[in-house]
Amino acid sequence: MAEKDFRSLSEEISSFCLVAEARSGTQVIQPFPRSPKLIRRTGAISPKPLETSSEAMKQQVQECFEELLMALQRDEKAVLDMIEQDRRETSSKLNRILQDWNQHLGLLQKHISTIQSAQQSSAESMKQPFPEDFTSCHKKLDPAEEEIKMNEERIQKLMKVLRNISKDLKTQLQRKNLLLDSSNVVFDKRTCHKQIKVTSEGRGLCLSSEDCNIPNDPLRFDQLYCALGTVAVKSGQHYWEVDVHCCSSWAVGMAYGSLQRRGREKGAKLGRNRCSWSLEFQDGHLTAWHNDRHVALPVTAARAAPNRVGVFVKYQKGRLVFYDAETMRTLQEFSAVFDRAHHQFTEPLYPAFRFFSPKDKGHHHMEICNLSL
Repeated sequence: MAEKDFRSLSEEISSFCLVAEARSGTQVIQPFPRSPKLIRRTGAISPKPLETSSEAMKQQVQECFEELLMALQRDEKAVLDMIEQDRRETSSKLNRILQDWNQHLGLLQKHISTIQSAQQSSAESMKQPFPEDFTSCHKKLDPAEEEIKMNEERIQKLMKVLRNISKDLKTQLQRKNLLLDSSNVVFDKRTCHKQIKVTSEGRGLCLSSEDCNIPNDPLRFDQLYCALGTVAVKSGQHYWEVDVHCCSSWAVGMAYGSLQRRGREKGAKLGRNRCSWSLEFQDGHLTAWHNDRHVALPVTAARAAPNRVGVFVKYQKGRLVFYDAETMRTLQEFSAVFDRAHHQFTEPLYPAFRFFSPKDKGHHHMEICNLSL
């Protein structure tokens, strides 16, 4: 009999004996007591998969960060060596020039001594001609000598590149946790307005000036140029990104499935009701909307409107955050601060998208980014 079967049988007999003892009030001797050696042996070979798996994952993460650190240290050494080499070459050139000027100084001191000696002698000796090399004591400045310095322009370019790399690295480190919760979002063709075309893979939207030949559907927006995603967020954490750089005016957000689909009233507009939240860019203005209330977000040369919008949802906490996905700058967070009350989702959420009038100048195209790792 296998050890596992033997153990199960032994446990069943023990349970039976305990029940019988309780009912009869007499002590029952177990016919098959477990051997202490068997107990020790089975305890010794019992695996600890959770601890083993945890240690393995920690080791893998540690190795990844060690590789990053080693790469940074190697690059730091190479850059410092380059600067040191530039310093040595510049110092060598300056030393040669200094040596040349010291020689010239010695020549000047020699001529000065000659003049002083002549002044102390008689007038007749003053009529004696000066040494031939006296006229050569004047040294012309070499313009090239003024240009000898460390390559500061190259170093400034290097510092600019390093700052950009540091900024990008910080952005990617902040973004990595969100990518762990990335969701595969595609557009629901049944909800799209008739003038919205969906690409074959379901990740791109394009607003056309003419109606598409598609059947009517009760889920379809009939007046507003809107569409919803297929993913229903009911729990957990979810993140996705939308590329809007080819769209002159847009709205990206989340909505309950109960959002109205008919008409142009507030009940169907993203952010103008209690059923939806949106980040909107129109006429050069960036705003965040919910329940017909909005917050104006600054758009300047230094903080331009995003080309890619990141959307993060933490359903149980009632948290919805919009990011500039290129810089990971938080654009707007819907929470208790915005609503002045505890923010909590009460229905499944769907990704929501909106174009404005096709008569507006510019392109009208959105695309959900592929975040698969």
